[in-house]
Amino acid sequence: MSPAKRPAPDPTEHVPGGGRATPDAPDGPDRRADGAGGRAPGYAPGRTLPLRVEFVRQLRRRRTMAMFGVLLALPWVLVVAFQFGPAGRGQGSLRLSDLATAGGLNFAAFALSVSANFLLVVAVALFCGDTVASEASWSSLRYLLAAPVPRDRLLRQKLVVALAYSAAAVTVLPLMALLAGTLAFGWNDITVPGTGEVIPAADVLPKFAVVIGYALVSQLVVAAVAFLLSVGTDSPLGAVGGAVGLVIVSSILQAVEALGSLREFLPTFWNSAWLDALAPEPDYSGMVKGVAVSVTYSAVLIALAFRRFRRRDVVS
Repeated sequence: MSPAKRPAPDPTEHVPGGGRATPDAPDGPDRRADGAGGRAPGYAPGRTLPLRVEFVRQLRRRRTMAMFGVLLALPWVLVVAFQFGPAGRGQGSLRLSDLATAGGLNFAAFALSVSANFLLVVAVALFCGDTVASEASWSSLRYLLAAPVPRDRLLRQKLVVALAYSAAAVTVLPLMALLAGTLAFGWNDITVPGTGEVIPAADVLPKFAVVIGYALVSQLVVAAVAFLLSVGTDSPLGAVGGAVGLVIVSSILQAVEALGSLREFLPTFWNSAWLDALAPEPDYSGMVKGVAVSVTYSAVLIALAFRRFRRRDVVS
């Protein structure tokens, strides 16, 4: 006697496991029942590449440790340089460099002025230009996207972490300089460069917080340029060098007086506007213009970075 034929399963019949039997899989549930649009069960795009993981990954890199080591050491190097310099040099001068030993606040302002146009630029360009390009150079970018991490999320997580480390770099140097200068030269009232007026330290301290905040905003253009170059190349050095090169070119054009008012649209033109905030009567007009220029440039450049990364072939 021939064996009885097994009846065809009912597509609407529930089976153990929470799915439904289908003609293609009569003995098991539909594997797509637990996911929307064919996603694997438990997959959530919003949980991929957490910020905590990316923060730790970037913190453990040698370039991060080396850069923060340089930023923390520079104020103490400057203190030693002033201590071993010729005594009495610059007496009666009202330049910021000659007033650096007048107190902790003066020293912090000097350290910020000498580092803002190069060292901080390199730090910001390094953190923002190396973040995506290094993944491409290591051939690990394709594996991150295959995790799968959505492209916009990957880029957003990278950008947030890069900007956070850039903000830490711009903040830690003047704060360390304030500590080093106070220990070496005392906590004195600030002497305004150029005029020689003395302002109580308690009145200047809130303004110094504004100065640090403005220094952060003024570096946004560097961060955005480095980030845009980073998503289009697998050479971290090229992305970092391109951002630093932009600052150099902008500084050169800034010195060309024939450009007239056009120089105000250069990304570096308002970088020193924070000095006006330390005056007895602060003038914030230059800082407002600098914020407007920096935010506008950075918003456009970051938008271009996202647009370019969406279309990039990460396999080639």
